[in-house]
Amino acid sequence: MHTRDFAKVLRQNMTDAEMLLWRHLRARRLAGQKFRRQQPLGPYIVDFIHFGARLIVEADGSQHQGSASDELRDAWLKQQGFTMLRFWNDDILLHTDAVLEAIWQALDVGSSCPLRLSTPRINT
Repeated sequence: MHTRDFAKVLRQNMTDAEMLLWRHLRARRLAGQKFRRQQPLGPYIVDFIHFGARLIVEADGSQHQGSASDELRDAWLKQQGFTMLRFWNDDILLHTDAVLEAIWQALDVGSSCPLRLSTPRINT
């Protein structure tokens, strides 16, 4: 399957953690910052990307624990100048505020502007 077609399939079949995170990142809801989801990048597809900040956010399930292919992928993406943030699905679902704060800090778009979400935070 072509990478673009596979990315479309991934967008249609997001995990619960990816859906929750996307709810907060889409439509510039994280303090006006633009993210894309399931974006092809070279030979890979990244879960979420902010091109301006060259930041990639990955939502990982247990299949990623100790994955050698993830290490190769991360190395390639870092060589392209991207910063990687990886969060376990459980952390996204149970500690959403902390995950969003970590993403905000990685964006480093100005410490004087507090984190503001245009959608209500979900406490699980």
